[in-house]
Amino acid sequence: MQQTKTQTHIDYLDILRVLAAFFVVAIHVLGPYRFQIGDIALSDWAVAVGLNSASRWAVPIFIMISGLLLLSSTRPFSLRHFIRRRVVKVVVPFLVWSLAFACLSGLTPDGFSWQTVVQTLEAAPDHETYYHLGFFYYYIPLLLWVPLLRPLVPRLPAWSVALVGMAWIGVTAWYLTGAHGWWRNDFILYGGYLWLGYWLHQAPRALSLWWGLGLLALGMTEYHVLTTSVTHQQYITEGWLSYTTVNTVLISAALFLAVRQWRAGKATPSWLATLSRYSLGIYLIHPVFLWPVRAYWPTLSPALVWIPLLTLYAFAGAALTTAVLQRYRATAWLVP
Repeated sequence: MQQTKTQTHIDYLDILRVLAAFFVVAIHVLGPYRFQIGDIALSDWAVAVGLNSASRWAVPIFIMISGLLLLSSTRPFSLRHFIRRRVVKVVVPFLVWSLAFACLSGLTPDGFSWQTVVQTLEAAPDHETYYHLGFFYYYIPLLLWVPLLRPLVPRLPAWSVALVGMAWIGVTAWYLTGAHGWWRNDFILYGGYLWLGYWLHQAPRALSLWWGLGLLALGMTEYHVLTTSVTHQQYITEGWLSYTTVNTVLISAALFLAVRQWRAGKATPSWLATLSRYSLGIYLIHPVFLWPVRAYWPTLSPALVWIPLLTLYAFAGAALTTAVLQRYRATAWLVP
């Protein structure tokens, strides 16, 4: 989620990191509302699900940023350096936070359960210990793409980079239809976002087309999820809110290019650059601040007011905690 010091600073990535971190927090704030159709006011449910449908780009953007930085680096590739500076830097904090959140999973309004903690840890090889840590189960394996692609990318003509990208987008369209095949796995479906970030940074062409497709995909996603769910009085997504379907890909690409174009040639304000450095810490820590909300007031009304307020609260709390942890060598590695 952060760029290496050996690369020239890419200013627009700071805004993308902060936006992605903020909307990931929002997704987790609104989470409890989704399945409450019929139990809470329809307006509250629609606001939450509408925002959820419009925010699915947040997680892919983080992967696209990693792909851009890792695949476009001009530094000679060293597997040892890559493992030490990239893999270990992510894996070790992930393991520590997994343990910490396993303990938090045992805390409920009714008390603390060590049995829940033990069960959560036993399932950890196959399932995240807390809801937000699922990201790392598909992100960490994606790093295996880097030693495979880094020697290849500099030798590829521009047209072939676009061709590979379009082929992957075609796979995500096929995935939305429910098709099955050897390609239907996270390594390929999420891995394409690494390539997409690199491609769109290197060749930001046909912007109007990307933006038009992104807006169309956003409209279709909102319409399908909201109308289908209301018709059946049940939260139904049918793949439209997956991170690996073509509609989410097009929305993510459109937003990526919009921010790139907007910030072209402009320096990032210092406060925003600072928040950008906290993005991984915000991602890791914010559920601590959301625990009491989810435990005692999961669906406050009106949602149009409370979801933004609680998002700001958890985002700010996690950012301040990250700032403190990064100040000290003994704790900075927890929020790299």
